Amino acid sequence: MASVVEYKGLRAGYHCGYCDSKEGKASCGMWAHSMTVQDYQDLIDRGWRRSGKYVYKPVMNQTCCPQYTIRCRPLQFQPSKSHKKVLKKMLKFLARGEVPKGSCEDEPMDSTMDDAVAGDFALINKLDIQCDLKTLSDDVKESLQSEGKNSKKEEPHELLQSQDSVGEKLGSGEPSHSVKVHTVPKPGKGADLSKPPCRKAKEIRKERKRLKLMQQNPAGELEGFQAQGHPPSLFPPKAKSNQPKSLEDLIFESLPENASHKLEVRVVRSSPPSSQFKATLLESYQVYKRYQMVIHKNSPDTPTESQFTRFLCSSPLEAETPPNGPDCGYGSFHQQYWLDGKIIAVGVIDILPNCVSSVYLYYDPDYSFLSLGVYSALREIAFTRQLHEKTSQLSYYYMGFYIHSCPKMKYKGQYRPSDLLCPETYVWVPIEQCLPSLENSKYCRFNQDPEAVDEDRSTEPDRLQVFHKRAIMPYGVYKKQQKDPSEEAAVLQYASLVGQKCSERMLLFRN
Repeated sequence: MASVVEYKGLRAGYHCGYCDSKEGKASCGMWAHSMTVQDYQDLIDRGWRRSGKYVYKPVMNQTCCPQYTIRCRPLQFQPSKSHKKVLKKMLKFLARGEVPKGSCEDEPMDSTMDDAVAGDFALINKLDIQCDLKTLSDDVKESLQSEGKNSKKEEPHELLQSQDSVGEKLGSGEPSHSVKVHTVPKPGKGADLSKPPCRKAKEIRKERKRLKLMQQNPAGELEGFQAQGHPPSLFPPKAKSNQPKSLEDLIFESLPENASHKLEVRVVRSSPPSSQFKATLLESYQVYKRYQMVIHKNSPDTPTESQFTRFLCSSPLEAETPPNGPDCGYGSFHQQYWLDGKIIAVGVIDILPNCVSSVYLYYDPDYSFLSLGVYSALREIAFTRQLHEKTSQLSYYYMGFYIHSCPKMKYKGQYRPSDLLCPETYVWVPIEQCLPSLENSKYCRFNQDPEAVDEDRSTEPDRLQVFHKRAIMPYGVYKKQQKDPSEEAAVLQYASLVGQKCSERMLLFRN
């Protein structure tokens, strides 16, 4: 099904949240009834982000605190000293129940998208910009079917069966070496014999030891090992004493058999909701409610469960499971952190063709001492590397917005190597090259080539696709029926923000 959006235009003059300005924030937004993962990938590569089903883009040269999209390159990522400190702190807590003394004020505790999303979501709740998504849904389906454009895909109940969850263990000495999707076999077929059997911890340890030995020998021996049909280990072999440990070595370090605690990380699909997601929804909401009350000083009656669902569970992204994609498929997920059988944190993520995109994190305030904001970001970076093993183009970790003028949000630049998105040409520039300019000005064009332009700028607006009165038509046809000059201005503004490719693929709903 095609992406369907309703553009709401510019919203300016509302409270920022990053500075003292009460009327300095400005952004353009649209409601998304449905959206393909490729369209959303292209949109976030143009500076858009989603909050629930609302998709918004800061007006960078007008807003008081410009928000630059930031991405980390996980394949080259090496944890810093402070990152290692957080991982060791978690391992000590799991192994011996050690609780660090003193405060953790020097370690950022908030989600990589916390205030950026929360501030805009507060605006969404205040603005009267709802659209009738259910009616729109029926109209779109009917129109697409009548025009023969409705592509075949699995029904939602089939997706629920095949996309329940992904298990990822920590602390048992049994790191998962691939994304394992727990499926319900079809009647009469039993287990999926096309999948390799689960590997035991003993086999994994043997393999890691063998790879370590092979590192010290010519490469041919390692190639022979792989040629015999043994897949290479997901995690790099244990580092020599003079080499830094990999992120996976630090996360999946073995714990004693009598460890004080057990931590398990589960990835469950949130849209459409899997059975495991539904079964844990209430517990997850209670964690979020406590987080908002203690960390953000919300009153006990807010947020409501419906607000929670709308903000962190609803998503316009269509679930997609192409054969060359990750085993868990693309779309929106909750990454749940289970400690001794209860949820202590939840990372809201989108898995897209080129990246894992962090949306939000909330956690039980009783476990603030574990620096769960940092820990979850490191786990999500490791998860991206894991997905890359099967899906090679999925190689980035998007951390939301980097706001140089806000000290609380500058910590995202510590996950290196990372890039910032140029707000004018939409190319990625290493953050080291951007920081000197940001010291001099809040708003910067990072692309140093003065002749460079947005390669995907809207050059043929008449080809933009419009959904109007249950019919799909090019904008060139639609505009002949319109007499209101403001309508043309709104459509052209939308086209300039989403780019030519998305404007031709997505359906712009106009009523």
